[in-house]
Amino acid sequence: MINVLLADDQRLVRAGFKSILDGEDDIAVVAEAADGEEAVRMARSVRPDVVLMDVRMPVLDGLAATRRILAEVPGAKVVILTTFDLDDYVYGALRAGASGFLVKDTEPMELIHGVRVVARGDALIAPAVTRRLIAEFAGRVDRPAPSPRLNSLTEREREVMVLVANGLSNDEIAEKLVLSPATAKTHVSRIMTKLSVRDRAQLVVLAYESGMVKPGWLT
Repeated sequence: MINVLLADDQRLVRAGFKSILDGEDDIAVVAEAADGEEAVRMARSVRPDVVLMDVRMPVLDGLAATRRILAEVPGAKVVILTTFDLDDYVYGALRAGASGFLVKDTEPMELIHGVRVVARGDALIAPAVTRRLIAEFAGRVDRPAPSPRLNSLTEREREVMVLVANGLSNDEIAEKLVLSPATAKTHVSRIMTKLSVRDRAQLVVLAYESGMVKPGWLT
């Protein structure tokens, strides 16, 4: 069972999401919160697998709440809820460790799929939207700061990381580099271990912020 915490200051949004998610045999909404501070308290109490977090909330915004939950509740994954797919808060939340984001008017099946994807440890990345968002805000950084952590990567791992940052799936990476999908998956897992990042979303952020990938390189 995937236990979900809903954090949104709009009661109707929470009710709609709860109705959708509770209709699934493997998902249960175990708590709700109307502001960021309450979300942190509830996360400590119920230890959810997935937190669906609004970015704009009273008392404590979703960005600060995300940081605290990920620091205080090991194993919790946060998915950001936003009205617009290009949002400063969303980029900040990805940097803070969120596993992805969903636009609030997403289709019910996409919401359900997103919760399951994040619960099993993958990043919820819609390539076209997420690459655009990362490129938008990473492009504002005049001088990307090289990360010493990248020195631990092999040339092949750097190639794979660039492709991840461009939104390619493991199967697409395998096809591009003439590898088996299993080998591509192994490379991605090894990169995440070496760089101490929790999922693909964090690899994308690091690739842009370190200058390994630039907005103009998007394909």
